[in-house]
Amino acid sequence: MGAGHAPLKGIRVVEMTHMIMGPSCGQFLALLGAEVIKVEPPGGDKTRHLTGMGRGFFPTFNRGKRSVTLDLKSPAGRGALDRLLATADVFVENFRDSALAGLGMTPESLRERYPRLIVVSCKGFLHGPYQDRTALDEVVQMMSGLAYMTGPSGRPLRIGSSANDIMAGLFGALGVLGALMERERSGEGRAVRVGLFENCLLLVAQHMVQFELDGREAPPMPEREFTWPVYDIFTTRDGRQIFVGAVTEGQWEVLCRELGLERLLDHPDLRGKMAKIEARSWTLPLFAEAIANRDFSDLAAMLEVRGLPFSPINRPAEMYEDPHVMRPGGLHRSALPEGRAFRAPGLPLEVDGEIPAPDGLDIAEAGADTEAVLSRLGLSAAEIAAASGGTKKEAAE
Repeated sequence: MGAGHAPLKGIRVVEMTHMIMGPSCGQFLALLGAEVIKVEPPGGDKTRHLTGMGRGFFPTFNRGKRSVTLDLKSPAGRGALDRLLATADVFVENFRDSALAGLGMTPESLRERYPRLIVVSCKGFLHGPYQDRTALDEVVQMMSGLAYMTGPSGRPLRIGSSANDIMAGLFGALGVLGALMERERSGEGRAVRVGLFENCLLLVAQHMVQFELDGREAPPMPEREFTWPVYDIFTTRDGRQIFVGAVTEGQWEVLCRELGLERLLDHPDLRGKMAKIEARSWTLPLFAEAIANRDFSDLAAMLEVRGLPFSPINRPAEMYEDPHVMRPGGLHRSALPEGRAFRAPGLPLEVDGEIPAPDGLDIAEAGADTEAVLSRLGLSAAEIAAASGGTKKEAAE
């Protein structure tokens, strides 16, 4: 499963985060082989206890991390964190600037105390007029225009995942990699700040640039001006939905012949790509009728053999049955503290033909590594208890 690819082996990351954006940054670094120590409050990160659509947050983005619980309201807890940071290469956080300042942990003060430390701050906004605003994935999608582009006119919709949080975490990890390379030359760390809003802005950049160059605003995606003759969802004879595309002249010809629509190939009103696009109002019903006379499995097999773009309309839960997802290395197995196992994707890349996956991607119980980590820093049992807010059992209670 690619366990041999661990370019960040030997790099210690101290992570003090919650929800998705910050944890995903640490998760990407862990999947590249870094030792990631998650600092949690006594009783654990509240994200551990989310239900409903939040149920998967903690397990998905905290695989393979060590867990240390510290009471940062106490001098002992803050002292233990200072000693831990002195051994770290990277510190990842996603709390309010004011909260960190109250703890004496601004990026500037941290780098002054630990010149080689790379501080990654995962925030709602980069520095500017909005830097102190509260941001959520949904907030920045509404602000940036992504929600406007996703839903039909008058019905802005957030996209169907926490893509902004995850992508922003990826940019945080990218900033770490660049800072680590630079530190090899300079010997000094860097303060990296990632903005959820700016991340979302990049996702709508193509629409911004279209307006900048053409002076025309792109309509929402459900009402978009089509660039392709066929780029639509159809229903097969057995009631399954399928997306089919024909984006080149060659694909148009193949699709027409395979669906018994050869009469469209020589039609005088369908000469050239733009003519085909402008004729969608009357050609698409013909494609829909032809596809409605084919069963899904036969149609999908034909489209794949002929190299045409297509896809079933799947739900996320169906990915556990997808043969490509289920190939060796496609999913990594982890275990929750109570022992229940689950499977989740890893990094979406291959190195020498394998997907990187470090050994041990289980979810640590809150505070499971407190004693082991802090004792190696020279803290006594009494000092560990004071720093963590009591024993692990007491903290949970």
